[in-house]
Amino acid sequence: MLSELGLDAMSEAVYRGMLAHPQEGVASLAERLATTETAVRQALDTLSELSLLRQSGEQEGRLRVVSPDIGMEILMARQQAELAAQQMRIEASRAAAAQLIAEYADLRPASTHPGVEQLIDIDQIRDCLARLTREVQEEVMTFAPAGAQKLEHIEAAQPLDRDLLERGIRMRTVYLDSIRNSPHTVTYVNWLAELGGQVRTVPSLPTRMIVVDRTTAVIPVNSDDTAAAAVVLTGQGTLTALCALFEHIWDAARPLGNKADTNDLGLSPQEQSVIDLLAKGCTDEAIANRLGVSPRTARRLASDLMERLGARSRFEAGVRSVQQGWLPAH
Repeated sequence: MLSELGLDAMSEAVYRGMLAHPQEGVASLAERLATTETAVRQALDTLSELSLLRQSGEQEGRLRVVSPDIGMEILMARQQAELAAQQMRIEASRAAAAQLIAEYADLRPASTHPGVEQLIDIDQIRDCLARLTREVQEEVMTFAPAGAQKLEHIEAAQPLDRDLLERGIRMRTVYLDSIRNSPHTVTYVNWLAELGGQVRTVPSLPTRMIVVDRTTAVIPVNSDDTAAAAVVLTGQGTLTALCALFEHIWDAARPLGNKADTNDLGLSPQEQSVIDLLAKGCTDEAIANRLGVSPRTARRLASDLMERLGARSRFEAGVRSVQQGWLPAH
């Protein structure tokens, strides 16, 4: 019954037996459960590893199991931590997969890879996006990791945005949190919202991406130079993965009007992203690109976090981040 919580059948049987007969030893438990003493000892090792077995405070040298209410809380907390770690691995894998898809597609001749169209310069990219904008029927989903938008880009985009929204197209865009510090970008985003567009922000994004009607995606080959080349992806499996990536990040993002909540450790989403990027060895410039801020701001964020940690070097900051629970121990 408790296998879903990480307890195998024999360990559960021994746990139940010790609850019902706390005075019995290994030999008695083995006889009662119709098993060997070796099997019982192995189960006791498992219970000890799961923190379900403790030294008795009344009889020295005797072991006792924790009560079910405490034991189940321990098992569920352990499972919740494992699920959280797995979710972090899945998110990292999805982000890496999005970039790998684009890089791999760029290495293959378009004629030998169905579902992939290569765009080799900015003019081809613009022509493709204009065509997709004309042909879209239902929905556009966008990752916009460039940070604050330039005024000329906003002015060029507004007529197209208005046309799409007046046609009833659902538009969802994820920007970086850093746009909140750009008044003209905030004005533009609020204008989009008034027309029916939906906008949310996150601390960082894996890549620039536009998905049209869940059938076509355009992503750059190189996230650091999005104008150099891009690929148009139409394969069903690829689009399923990219749409799942978008929905996952969209669910974690927050509407523009909402203030950032700090987590249980007192870190804002942007600060947690800086810690994660520092742990990966990213430079100030790389952190600035991922967050859509200036290198100076990235350095300030890193310095502020090091000061809070009481660290004099980035290596020491990494150690202290693990010690304080800002990073997983592994």
